[in-house]
Amino acid sequence: MNGMPAFLLRRLAATVGLLIVISFVTFCLFQFGPADPAAAACGQECTPERVAEARVALGMDKPFLTQYFSYMSGLFDSRAVGAPGAQTLCEWPCLGKSFQTNEDVTTIIQRALPYTLSVGVGAVVLWTVAGVTLGTLAALRKGRTTDKLIVGAASVGVSLPIPVTGLLLLLVFVSTFDVLPFTTNAITSPFGPDGFGGWFLNYLLPWVALAVLFSAQYVRVTRSNMLETLGEDFMRTARSKGLSRTQTVVRHGARAGLTPVVTMLGLDIGLLLGGAVLTEQIFSVPGIGFTAVHAAQLGDLPVTMAITMLAAFFIIVANVIVDAVYAVIDPRVRAA
Repeated sequence: MNGMPAFLLRRLAATVGLLIVISFVTFCLFQFGPADPAAAACGQECTPERVAEARVALGMDKPFLTQYFSYMSGLFDSRAVGAPGAQTLCEWPCLGKSFQTNEDVTTIIQRALPYTLSVGVGAVVLWTVAGVTLGTLAALRKGRTTDKLIVGAASVGVSLPIPVTGLLLLLVFVSTFDVLPFTTNAITSPFGPDGFGGWFLNYLLPWVALAVLFSAQYVRVTRSNMLETLGEDFMRTARSKGLSRTQTVVRHGARAGLTPVVTMLGLDIGLLLGGAVLTEQIFSVPGIGFTAVHAAQLGDLPVTMAITMLAAFFIIVANVIVDAVYAVIDPRVRAA
């Protein structure tokens, strides 16, 4: 087997290996960290006897490797969790039960994921379209007023942290002028009772808070690469054949000039959870990032483990997709 199928199989095998390593490291960090999940699950008024009971109930009285392999077995089949005599069945895929609420971690993630997807998908579309469009426009208007304005705005945007942008948006559009609603947790989909318009307005501010920083980076990268591409010999050859400037840029310049943008997009999508943590905290969106911070503060190992592995999976898959897209848009990669 050769070509693209073999490449994808190799990357899939590497993905499984990386996820195992990440799960083991994360498990070690929480097992040997300063926080005691049993004490956190026991509550504020907790005696040593109750802590010991909590450790048994959580399965933390067993050897480390036994705990780890028991956790990983839930990724392949259902398993029993809880203290002996009071065990409950955790359905596949079993990521354990929350130390705080005893709720299935899978259920917690399924409840939080639509919020993060709503924030992430809209932000990705917004910063990609804005960044590529403005970057290309700046390259085509090099040295003119339009170019200077776009580059100046990008320089300001790239220096604004997400918390600063988010708080400014809330101050201006919600508190001062009251033209946009504060994000509500009741809307999770554009296909719900509030429709696309309600969903759009509900998540517009989180999208902009994320997109300002990312789109500024895309403007700079797109402008730089498009300027380099516009000076290539094949672009001049295309113009000499009678193609207009717009046709030359769209048909020939876009593929070569936007290849680095594909790399950035793949990596940024994989790392989106980092920006979502800040955005969800600022706008009180109960998504994956918000849930991860809350679980880490409480020492809720199963929830934190599951979210860490989910984030790692998205990062790895994003890299595989980038490599596959490269082969489509760049014939040199496909030939190699």
